[in-house]
Amino acid sequence: MNLLVTGAGGQVGRELAEFSRSAGDGVTAADHAMLDVTDRDAVRELFLSARPEVVVHAASWTAVDACESDPERAGLVNGAATANVAEASRAIGAHLIHLSTDYVFDGTKSIPYVETDAPNPVSVYGKSKLEGERALDVSSHTIVRISWVCGRYGNNMVKTLMRLAADGVDPKFVDDQIGHPTIVSDLVPMLHRLASERRPGLFHVTNQGVVSWYEFARATFAAAGHDPERVSPISTSELDPPRPAPRPANSVLDNAALRAAAMPLLPDFRESLSRLVRDLAP
Repeated sequence: MNLLVTGAGGQVGRELAEFSRSAGDGVTAADHAMLDVTDRDAVRELFLSARPEVVVHAASWTAVDACESDPERAGLVNGAATANVAEASRAIGAHLIHLSTDYVFDGTKSIPYVETDAPNPVSVYGKSKLEGERALDVSSHTIVRISWVCGRYGNNMVKTLMRLAADGVDPKFVDDQIGHPTIVSDLVPMLHRLASERRPGLFHVTNQGVVSWYEFARATFAAAGHDPERVSPISTSELDPPRPAPRPANSVLDNAALRAAAMPLLPDFRESLSRLVRDLAP
């Protein structure tokens, strides 16, 4: 297929572009230098030129705390820009896949969130991503919510933890925020399948394995050959200084829509974490 990927310089976009090229697809990898998704005319011009059959909109401003202090920019990049991409996709008849987030939920539910649960974001970032979702029609578009994303490119928690371990730092991580990690190398094949099938709807696509940030940090230390006992637990209320943006305490996304569609779930994150650590090792 002929695919256009926005945010192609980021964690997900870059690996997806690589995977799609290896699968024989024609790929327009639009990083920020090529395309400012907040520029409606630029988006339309590129889409009319490239004429993709499928667009994967991976461009996003994911700096959660920075979003909290600049809601206008967050709304522009994560909300209005998604409307630009949706409009341009419709103009050329391209199927659109939009990447969203667990932060559209408030985290107060006692069990995992399914796709039909009502969003109620508590942070500016989450509100801006929900604004992007609402620019789409899930009867014809695809929304994929992901969480705790870690891959070979960009900045992520696995890279941070490996650096802390190598530098001899014994970190503290919160044990009262839980979620599902999403390893990009597992996510990308599913995105590619959804793209090739032009399958509309709302999907939670994460690795399996509920874990706290504290437990995830210990697992990463262990995978990198360091003593996990070096990681200590701390509560969110004990963070000093506190984070500007509130985080959902329960960030677990149940992949109910994938199961209903008889599509395979991504493996337990522990199976892929060791591989990612090996790929990132110097």
